[in-house]
Amino acid sequence: MKFRGKIVDVACLNHFSRVVTTISKLTKSCVLRLTPDNLFFVMSGKVANGGVSMWCELAQANFFDEYQMEGVSSEYNEICLEVTPENLSRALRTLQNAKVLKVKLTKKHCPCLTIAAELPTMSSASKVVTHNVPVDVIPRRLWHELKEPSVLDFDVSIYLPPLKTMKNIVDRMKNLSNFLVIEANLNGDMNLKIETDLVSVSTHFRDLGNPPWGDGASQDGSRDPESMAEARVDIRRLQQFLMGQQVNPSKAMCNIVDQKVVHLILLHEDVSLQYFIPAVA
Repeated sequence: MKFRGKIVDVACLNHFSRVVTTISKLTKSCVLRLTPDNLFFVMSGKVANGGVSMWCELAQANFFDEYQMEGVSSEYNEICLEVTPENLSRALRTLQNAKVLKVKLTKKHCPCLTIAAELPTMSSASKVVTHNVPVDVIPRRLWHELKEPSVLDFDVSIYLPPLKTMKNIVDRMKNLSNFLVIEANLNGDMNLKIETDLVSVSTHFRDLGNPPWGDGASQDGSRDPESMAEARVDIRRLQQFLMGQQVNPSKAMCNIVDQKVVHLILLHEDVSLQYFIPAVA
């Protein structure tokens, strides 16, 4: 297995760093899957068993000026590494002013992603800084757990309001309850609600719009547009998603499987991030 890449463009480096920082806010550990065309950050919790899962896809050509990899074999031309995103994020944050950043899969005392960068100095000479981020190589027999999640057979899909606005509301609601109900319909209406023995609070959004999923749409075309689909979720998981978001998406969507799961999607021109939060009783 071999992997090496180089980023020269500062904007690309900073964007990549923001994506990794977003991932680090969502999970302490995940899988970095490398293929010839894409990088994936994957957390494959079993949503049906109450776990959170995540799938983030990046097109390598939009970030790397040079990108070379050889997988475990010609037939299985991939590399899967278990990483601690915070360690990767911390290394990238210290190198944001780099003139050139190189990353390589190396073997030190353990497998590592070695990140080396040329940093500008007051003199004409450059300073080279190197970070070794430990990783674990995932054997191919476990790759079946890292498949891209299929589009859920959702009841309602809706565009999200501005994420900063949503975060501020959820932050305040978290002081009142550990759980939050997200509900939406096909008329572009969405409500965030908490209900306890002492208080009931609801925030309403109107005219958000519903994504056009085309012929393969999962949402039921015969569904009453006014009918709400809802899911009650752990408010900390939704807050975690909103707090960590640095992707600055061009589109943000929410798919709701009634009483079962909330599927959040952030789309940028070169990044897609999916996050699944299971409903609780």
